[in-house]
Amino acid sequence: MKHFFTLTGLILCISISAQVRQLNPVTWPESDDDTTYYHVKGYRHGVSFTRQFKHAEVQYEPSKQLTFDQYHTADVMYYWYKLWAEKYSDIVDLYEVGTSFEGRPILQMTITNKETGKDTDKPAAFFEGGRHSGEITGSESVLWLTQHLLENYGSDPAITKLIDTKAIYLRPQNNPDGGNLYLHTAQRNRSTVRPHDNDRDGLLDEDDEEDLDGDGIIYQIRRKAKEGEKGTHKLDPRDPSGRLMTYARDGDGDWFVYTEGIDNDGDGSFNEDGIGGLDLHRNYPENWRPDTGEDATGRGYTQRGAGAYPTSEPESRSIVMWMLTHPNISVANSMDTRVPMHLRAPSTSKSTDRMYPEDLALYERYDSIGLSITNYPWAGDVYETYATRYKVNRYTGDPLKPSPLFGHGPDFGYFYYGSIWYGDELWNNGAMKDYNNDGIYDDYDGLRWDDEENDGNGFREWEPFNHPTLGEVEIGGFHPKFFGQNGPPWQLENWAKKQALFNLAMALELPQLELDEVKVDKKNRNTYTVKVSFTNTGLLPTALLQAQLVKIVREDRVQLQFKGELTKGGDDAKVTVASPTLADKTIYLDRTLPGETKTATFEVKFKDIKGAKATVKILSTRGGYIQKEITIGEPEN
Repeated sequence: MKHFFTLTGLILCISISAQVRQLNPVTWPESDDDTTYYHVKGYRHGVSFTRQFKHAEVQYEPSKQLTFDQYHTADVMYYWYKLWAEKYSDIVDLYEVGTSFEGRPILQMTITNKETGKDTDKPAAFFEGGRHSGEITGSESVLWLTQHLLENYGSDPAITKLIDTKAIYLRPQNNPDGGNLYLHTAQRNRSTVRPHDNDRDGLLDEDDEEDLDGDGIIYQIRRKAKEGEKGTHKLDPRDPSGRLMTYARDGDGDWFVYTEGIDNDGDGSFNEDGIGGLDLHRNYPENWRPDTGEDATGRGYTQRGAGAYPTSEPESRSIVMWMLTHPNISVANSMDTRVPMHLRAPSTSKSTDRMYPEDLALYERYDSIGLSITNYPWAGDVYETYATRYKVNRYTGDPLKPSPLFGHGPDFGYFYYGSIWYGDELWNNGAMKDYNNDGIYDDYDGLRWDDEENDGNGFREWEPFNHPTLGEVEIGGFHPKFFGQNGPPWQLENWAKKQALFNLAMALELPQLELDEVKVDKKNRNTYTVKVSFTNTGLLPTALLQAQLVKIVREDRVQLQFKGELTKGGDDAKVTVASPTLADKTIYLDRTLPGETKTATFEVKFKDIKGAKATVKILSTRGGYIQKEITIGEPEN
């Protein structure tokens, strides 16, 4: 015991004398080039390590110039964000907004002209990527937009005005744990790496995917059905080469198809409970439902990957808390892959059932603007448009009908937060066009495009492989990371750019209150009227009707303030604001529509003085804050 306290005291002394040094600094596995294995934190029944692998499509060290012909790790993105924070210090703040499950920093940038006021005094937009581990194209779009804004400030009039008058919040990687695992290994976990019992067998992460052939990619395995077996798949007759598989709804399949790996827990399913499994995009507080199996009745709705409770995960909690403490945000987009769609609320009902018609009209306008910029095939709500974009369920053959998602970001963004909030999906699995004109963009279209435009690099031809438990199989299929979930690198900038330009288009329409005039008129010997006029020069109202309903915003309001000693003394006060008669002397004006001009008129009475200086304040939660010093009458000094 004596030795223990001595050692503890020594460590304490070292810590006090050198507080900026850490005795055991954190070394993340992706930063250690000498480490063969990538270790994941958390207790799980499966392995917590997997081989590191560097993909040719990924840039692991920053280059001299930022280009978008490779994907970038979080470290590389943070390198550029730190560089920009130093280079553009007059318009940039970079800060840690939270930490991930494993303790990695989550960095965020604010872009605004600091000389024209604080970011919180201005209308704002928020853009985020990287929530889902493998859906990395969204992160690249945020990175592209960041560079575009900074490099064009001062030369592009629209961007210069935007940064001078608004605040743009940019978070390129909200899930650095999952994103790093995805880019440094063969793994493809859904979202956070927190251990999770996906198949509800009482075990955590016990059946993950294995890179059996060691090429760093988890492909598919297909096995020919044996005599007497009914396979799950058959060869797609649209592809004479025999590469494409299709689900056999009638149960007469000739093949079984699995993801690469083995059935670790012996339950007959392959790779159904890999590393992590919670879904950060089902963890928002609006319309949240319990995870699969947590409904005690067995008759209600549940949501796969929902987490233990709303915002149970630090990554989603950091988003929610940032938004709630920054109610000046009118426009947001939190991006994923791979449906190409401008995706919005509602997620549990039809748009016309729950949205104010005026708010819905704004969303539909942005749906149209988005399609004109990106040329995505779809734009609309999650519940109806997304769920029924095709008419038939390809697995069952049943007609598709509206289907809910719970705890979904767009629902939080509109119903809870009252903003224009999209959860856009980038990329399209290579299905660039409908080659056979069947109204569906599917694997057949992706395969055709890969053959004709991508030199066949997106599909690995099926090759014989001796599986450790299945015996003779074939391994191949679409490249899951850089064709299925994200595009080949030569397609990256096209998708990142056009999505960023849609986000920029929304930001350029943010509400903006501008002071038109303060007119002071003398009513009689001791009384003056002060008329304040202002206009919303933006193309969005200063509040959606939903924002007013849930009280995320306050009414636009105007105040006229004097030095405290002038208004004290009751009837003997030197200055009395006779109108308005409210105790707080504030004129409340509801929201301000685009192009609308509003006026607020005060009546001021002086006693024993001829005038005074005052401050006019226009306060709008989302339209900005304006302050102007004025003179009324003839003050003595």
